[in-house]
Amino acid sequence: MSGEKVWQATSSPKAGYLSLYSKTELLHRMSDLFASIDAARLASGFLPLSQMMEILDGNHVLDPFSTLVSAGVSAGRNNIFYPGVTLKASSGAKIRLGDDNIVHSGSHFEASNGNILIGSKNQFGEGGFTAKANRPGAEIRIGSHGRFLNNPALFGKCMLGDGSQILGNITVDSCILSDGGSFQEDDPDMRGGLLKGSGVARNLSVARGMVIAGNGTFSSEDLLPQRHFHPKP
Repeated sequence: MSGEKVWQATSSPKAGYLSLYSKTELLHRMSDLFASIDAARLASGFLPLSQMMEILDGNHVLDPFSTLVSAGVSAGRNNIFYPGVTLKASSGAKIRLGDDNIVHSGSHFEASNGNILIGSKNQFGEGGFTAKANRPGAEIRIGSHGRFLNNPALFGKCMLGDGSQILGNITVDSCILSDGGSFQEDDPDMRGGLLKGSGVARNLSVARGMVIAGNGTFSSEDLLPQRHFHPKP
């Protein structure tokens, strides 16, 4: 019934004071709240909640209210989006995800001067992740079965192949990590290219089975076989 009261007013010090609304009044207030949320999203270049959920249908959005998605974003199925994820495309650029990716809290994807194209079964975070194709000539391509943990940030023209990994607070500018097996591959010589540590990696290529472990700077002179850190069984 529209006039039925849904909250009981009380003056109990223990319970505090609660407003007394009819169901109709409550629905109006909720409608106004959602309208204000959608207005703020639209003003900032993001989709309203309902449109975002349509785009991400078939995926798992754990907290729609803290997930921000713009037009120009598409995703396959069974991706998991944790709270606090942002995917923003503008100026005709696209962000595309395949299937079964895990996108942890604090992940930020921004495409304004080039596309961000992502395969399937990758892990972004924990610990944050950033990818920005936001300057002329930029494009970020990420294959499948990769791991990108503990706040790496990608810029420029990056090509990260299947099984590649970036582990650590590394600014990665226009680098290539070659295809290979995932971190679960028994033979380290067959795993995708790997960067780990912290600092800045710029204009580098890391072949299959190779790694650069940096502290401040990353150099091709520091390339090592991954078996150096993970001996073959």
